[in-house]
Amino acid sequence: MKEIIAYFESIDPITAALIATTFTWLVTGLGASLVFFFKSMNRKLFDGMLGFTGGVMVAASFWSLLAPGIEMSDGEGFIKVIPAVVGFSLGALFIFGLDKVLPHLHINFKEDRKEGIKTKWHKSVLLTLAITLHNIPEGLAVGVLFGGAAAGIEGASIGGAVALAIGIGLQNFPEGFAVAMPLRGLGLSRWKSFNYGHLSAIVEPVAAVIGAWAVLTFEPILPYALCFAAGAMIFVVIEEVVPESQQARNIDLSTLGFIGGFVVMMTLDVGLG
Repeated sequence: MKEIIAYFESIDPITAALIATTFTWLVTGLGASLVFFFKSMNRKLFDGMLGFTGGVMVAASFWSLLAPGIEMSDGEGFIKVIPAVVGFSLGALFIFGLDKVLPHLHINFKEDRKEGIKTKWHKSVLLTLAITLHNIPEGLAVGVLFGGAAAGIEGASIGGAVALAIGIGLQNFPEGFAVAMPLRGLGLSRWKSFNYGHLSAIVEPVAAVIGAWAVLTFEPILPYALCFAAGAMIFVVIEEVVPESQQARNIDLSTLGFIGGFVVMMTLDVGLG
């Protein structure tokens, strides 16, 4: 692991962000590839995996984003927390706005619960867009952290950025599976289901490059950018991941999955950051 961190420290931060989020994208594809080997998805397993995803995202939001964002902010008392409040709120509002505009349908929700502007797009497209929506803050978070670490800002580290990428990659594996299998159930071929599944995460490298570039270009925005990504991720967890994990009332299982995901991400961040 030390060799991996040393490698990322030796290259351009934008390139590092691109490589790290290409990894998270490929892991999504690996999860989606399970559609070639299974005909259906165990609903209890699926809800447990969704819970794990939520746990990783919440832990990452605090340990990798909010805490460093507050730590590197100037001032004392209420002044010190202003960047976190502003950034977190704007991040949540950003995803809220996209949620109202981008046509999408959450997994396991009936078609009459489509969100965003009205469209005649196929259900498979709407399901993919729902996952794509919540991959944006994940990629942004990785890019911002790499940019901040490269800028030498206290509270941001390459180890922390690598830990975040690994954590997001871990939760992207079940996510890819969770997209591909319902699409297969809709009658799409295995190849189409796989392609929709892995393409849902292609926005992560794009968002990461934008995040790293923005922080390197406008260094003072880093605390705001970190908390922006945190707010966006928390909104996704509460608005999408948690409700989806409890549609079949496997509440205990999804909750245990959430705890497991939180512990794994917390351990990675503290151990590597």
